[in-house]
Amino acid sequence: MAAGEEEGSSAEPEQEPAAEQPRSFKDLGVTDVLCEACDQLGWKVPTKIQIEAIPVALQGRDIIGLAETGSGKTGAFALPILQALLEMPQRLFALVLTPTRELAFQISEQFEALGSSIGVQSTVIVGGIDTMSQSLALAKKPHVIIATPGRLVDHLENTKGFNLRALKFLVMDEADRILNMDFETEVDKILKVIPRDRKTYLFSATMTKKVQKLQRAALKNPVKCAVSSKYQTVEKLQQYYIFIPSKFKDSYLVYILNELAGNSFMIFCSTCNNTQRTALLLRNLGFTAIPLHGQMSQNKRLGSLNKFKAKARSILLATDVASRGLDIPHVDVVINFDIPMHSKDYIHRVGRTARAGRSGKSITFVTQYDVELFQRIEHLIGKKLPAFPMQEEEVMMLTERVAEAQRFARMELREQGEKKRSRNDDDDTEEAIGVRNKVAGGKKKKRKA
Repeated sequence: MAAGEEEGSSAEPEQEPAAEQPRSFKDLGVTDVLCEACDQLGWKVPTKIQIEAIPVALQGRDIIGLAETGSGKTGAFALPILQALLEMPQRLFALVLTPTRELAFQISEQFEALGSSIGVQSTVIVGGIDTMSQSLALAKKPHVIIATPGRLVDHLENTKGFNLRALKFLVMDEADRILNMDFETEVDKILKVIPRDRKTYLFSATMTKKVQKLQRAALKNPVKCAVSSKYQTVEKLQQYYIFIPSKFKDSYLVYILNELAGNSFMIFCSTCNNTQRTALLLRNLGFTAIPLHGQMSQNKRLGSLNKFKAKARSILLATDVASRGLDIPHVDVVINFDIPMHSKDYIHRVGRTARAGRSGKSITFVTQYDVELFQRIEHLIGKKLPAFPMQEEEVMMLTERVAEAQRFARMELREQGEKKRSRNDDDDTEEAIGVRNKVAGGKKKKRKA
């Protein structure tokens, strides 16, 4: 019954009627009240993965969904779950496992938005948040739990009276990433304590050996819904690279931000420290930049994300914590400041732009040390990328100002490190005002001179 591998390219998926593709959620079998909710969210037409997965899910089948990032996977599993919940109301009805905290909050928002008219309650159970308040939320028995595996196992083992013995639906979103992050033992523990008689939806961007093993263990006779059989990036995405000496990376970044001013940017760095440093550097040069990385507290991470979503900041600097699943509709340009170590991460990163039919740009920085990694990316996506047009002499004119900003960014990082040690609290770059005043003072003196 599993549909063929090449569905994303040429062959029509098995489940679709031959005459014409469904044009609306109603055509897929979604009930009226949920169709209205989709309409209010601005979901006019179902995406490819929704067209394939929803009718099969409504027939009560297990699903393996292989879909590129930004393809509307959340709707593909949320709608069938909410429709089943309408037919058979029950507490602790569904569990959604996700790899990152931000993705968990985002999925929860979509469940609440889709289910607002039918009173659906969901709870997010992730690390970095007080376990006591989570225990109280679980005691109220929400309909849907969205969780990262580690913290959920913690509650299953330690929170009195909490169990998932009545669970009807299990969703594993970004399953490849959950397993890559070594959550295998936690997932095994969860599978042992939930009913075998349940519906399971497994969504993954890639079909790895670990995902296949999990599929055999967790799913019963599943239907495969694949909308992209090979690794690919969205058609409307313009992808470029720039080949530069490593020591001038910061200057080239500033040049590109100036060249493409007026756009919103996501800039990916490989480490928390480099993310913070680059955010400070850009702030010192007058850009509205904000960081998002794993060493920030959960509140600050959500704060950064919300400021960027609300367009109060135009540049979000992030580690790969933000490369998967986060749907920020208005990202115009993705910059790979540090090239990703794994080629597949490139696809997830650039998938933050050109979402849901919009166009977007991505620019990857390639230094003398990154050539092999870059060639692997080109091999994976099956295309040679063009060079981004640049004026080298204009970049070189920026080096002096950038060097000064680098110096101040290093000082601020040191100050933040000392504050963190004394206060044991993470500092957002917004609070590094002291050094910024010194910068301003230094500039005034120079002008007088």
